[in-house]
Amino acid sequence: MLDVLDKINSFLWGTPSLVLLFGTGLFLTFMLKGLQFRKLMYAFKLAFTKEKPSSSSDQSEGDISNFKTLMTALSATIGNGNIAGVATALTIGGPGAIFWMWIVGLLGMATKYAEALLAMKYRVKNKNGEYSGGPMYYVEKGLGSKWKWLAVAFALFGAFAALGIGNSVQSNTIADVMTTSFNVNNLTTGIVLAVLTGLIIFGGIQRISTVASFFVPIMAFLYVGGSLIIIVLNYDMILPAFEMIFFYAFNPVAAAGGFTGIIISEAIRSGVSRGIFSNEAGLGTAALIAGNAKTDHPVKQALVAMTGTFIVTIVVCTMTGLVLLITGFWDPTGGAISGVEHAPSLDGGALTSAAFGHALGVVGEYIVSFSVIFFGFSTIVGWYMYGEKCFEYLTNDRFANSYRLIYIVATGLGAVANLELVWAFADMSNALMMIPNLIALLLLYKVIVSETNHYFNEYMPMMEAEPKRKAS
Repeated sequence: MLDVLDKINSFLWGTPSLVLLFGTGLFLTFMLKGLQFRKLMYAFKLAFTKEKPSSSSDQSEGDISNFKTLMTALSATIGNGNIAGVATALTIGGPGAIFWMWIVGLLGMATKYAEALLAMKYRVKNKNGEYSGGPMYYVEKGLGSKWKWLAVAFALFGAFAALGIGNSVQSNTIADVMTTSFNVNNLTTGIVLAVLTGLIIFGGIQRISTVASFFVPIMAFLYVGGSLIIIVLNYDMILPAFEMIFFYAFNPVAAAGGFTGIIISEAIRSGVSRGIFSNEAGLGTAALIAGNAKTDHPVKQALVAMTGTFIVTIVVCTMTGLVLLITGFWDPTGGAISGVEHAPSLDGGALTSAAFGHALGVVGEYIVSFSVIFFGFSTIVGWYMYGEKCFEYLTNDRFANSYRLIYIVATGLGAVANLELVWAFADMSNALMMIPNLIALLLLYKVIVSETNHYFNEYMPMMEAEPKRKAS
């Protein structure tokens, strides 16, 4: 089965998909005039300050605040793709994979902005009175009923992808670290995760967003703080680490001993696929939660959603990559290239944990261990919302409890599954979600540009002028 999945992934992540991904990001960046760079600070201001009513007749509608929406999205995004996924990308693609992660992240900010904007514009209310948005809605409502097959395709892939990328991959990595750090067997970890997941997801979006808003800031601070300590303590290695990233982005890693080397195409493929796994830009997942935001204009939530990609890729993934490069633990030759000796037999989250342990001792191992556990668990919980939205669309908001039970079982099974098989399934799921979503973004680019121009040229100036009129 692993061989079959590898062949499928080689096709799905081949040149056409990479061109579609990069092309969409470049196209949207051009059409939006580099909005992700020009409006980044404004976007962070919207994300982390409490939104005041725009007027006395404020028409903000939605289920949760901008901040909670971002935290829920980050809970699903900042996970083991940032810890285990970066380690896997480096061991397979070499230091150059980090460079291609950055490219995916920077272009992906425009892509995620577009996804969230369309989700807000075309969202609907379900029978429970909650909002639902996502690619399936902006495809059907924005492109018309003749494109419904594309909407159904995304929802189908999304419902399955939630069981892989957002669920079993996370529980598998958590189980791996629990075994390595605490000597807890995988079955026990799987059972505990399944029970805790059930307790939270049956509480609905309000409970999920509350849990995410509590855990994500704490764990992000802990993990990034630990990474910065290692980087500062080894400040003399920062420049060489960046030199390796830029050099190997365009040059193969030479063979050494029994190591066969790493070609440039593998660096690109690993960086792109793991980059998307870590920030989800282009998958359409941001749109699935963005539609629940309480705000008075689609562009506001789109800007907030965009900051998530920056946080995940440019900050968190870079921290992991620098730690692995500085400590030499990325090197599959065991130190022949980096000059740092270690045991290179570890993989994924266990490898990152060993790198932190090498630099900070047992404290470093615990930082990664707890980060993997809590980030991974928050991802499991956050991704449930994605899967539920897709399943809701497919079944017309029926059989929700059935999907919850399937999701809980998948959490437990993921903990005891084969690591390579789980990652291969996740890569396939990512591609199958990405393709229909990117097609929809390209077809709806005029709507994206129009809404953006309306906000910055008309709506925003009007809102800024209103307090002055009242004062006069």
